[in-house]
Amino acid sequence: MYIKVNDGNAVNYSIAQLKKDNSSVSFPKEITSEILSDFDVYQVVIQDRPDITASQKAEMNSTPTFVGGEWVYGWSISNKTQQEIDFDNDSFASNIRRIRDSLLAETDWHALSDVTMSAEMAAYRQALRDITAHANFPNLTETDWPTKPG
Repeated sequence: MYIKVNDGNAVNYSIAQLKKDNSSVSFPKEITSEILSDFDVYQVVIQDRPDITASQKAEMNSTPTFVGGEWVYGWSISNKTQQEIDFDNDSFASNIRRIRDSLLAETDWHALSDVTMSAEMAAYRQALRDITAHANFPNLTETDWPTKPG
């Protein structure tokens, strides 16, 4: 990712655009940062996405800043609106239900009339059906799921 700096303003740029804008220049195969800087073009580093909570969102800044001797795209963290939180929870809930339904389907053969279901399997299947009533639903962790009997 590159930018070109004009009058202190950074705009997205590419090596292809550099070559097009300077068609009379013969660039080497490997264009160094020194050569790029002669044309006010700089490589931009993207900071690692910050850790956020379920009620926050991180958006990459649209404009890079010059930090510690390099151009960097940073991140802005803001709180989600209640509508965004509700949407995420609905999406998580749908995904959890799909997983639960798949796990139930894997054990459906235990419920056939010619199979005797163990008490452990019956408890496991009931726990899967009850997963939507779990205190952490829909933000379940691996330890929130029931363990399938052996």
